[in-house]
Amino acid sequence: MRNQAYGGAAEVRPVLIVEHESACPPALFGAGLSSSTVDAETVRPYRGDPVPGDLDRYDGLVVLGGAMAAWDDEVAPWLPAVRALLAGAVARNVPTLGICLGAQLLALACGGRVERGAAGLEAGVNPVTVLPAADADPFFGPVGDRLGSGPWQVRHFHHDAVTALPPDAELLVTGKVYPHQGFRVGENAWAVQYHPEVSGDGFAVWAARAEASGAVPSAAALLAPVRAAEQTQARVAQAHAAAFVSALQPAFPG
Repeated sequence: MRNQAYGGAAEVRPVLIVEHESACPPALFGAGLSSSTVDAETVRPYRGDPVPGDLDRYDGLVVLGGAMAAWDDEVAPWLPAVRALLAGAVARNVPTLGICLGAQLLALACGGRVERGAAGLEAGVNPVTVLPAADADPFFGPVGDRLGSGPWQVRHFHHDAVTALPPDAELLVTGKVYPHQGFRVGENAWAVQYHPEVSGDGFAVWAARAEASGAVPSAAALLAPVRAAEQTQARVAQAHAAAFVSALQPAFPG
């Protein structure tokens, strides 16, 4: 960790959260962080917030989802800065979590490949398979301690997919539609293609937007199983938040 001692006490630094659009906030994951000893600072570059050039002031990084593609720099001109931040986090072993778009940005930043998903939109509540190597992983292992060995029922909403992992990456969670559902890059950077953070109300916004664009025929049909799995999603969110906090140790003891 990069904590520095002042008069014998460790300086506890916040986790940086990068939010790409208002419809994709930290939501349930953020609530899980707030319930722990972790402070978080959210930057919203779509509102004009600058993306920090480094993580010297932070002890962790979370990059959230968004409707833009990971390569869509003209639509979201802050994406190159986010990819650079992710690459720097991996190089310096800063605990990092990328969620959906954040996972894809992490893959691109570290030499992987992301493309428009050949199978189309993956949306709703779907199972993901936990691979044996996840048991010993510092992030996915603690998630499994809370959720069991799987399959985990998780919420998806993405058109794009990681089609090749970075060279220094290990696949730890997979799925039938898109195989790269959870992976680690280097020692302390993790990625999930699914959404452990999204609330039911947040998913309802996405579903309505998808119906309006013609991506799905019925927002109500897409939303029904999501609403039915609210308790499951709360456990998924808490498990991922707690696991990320554990990965931050000893910066945030307890």
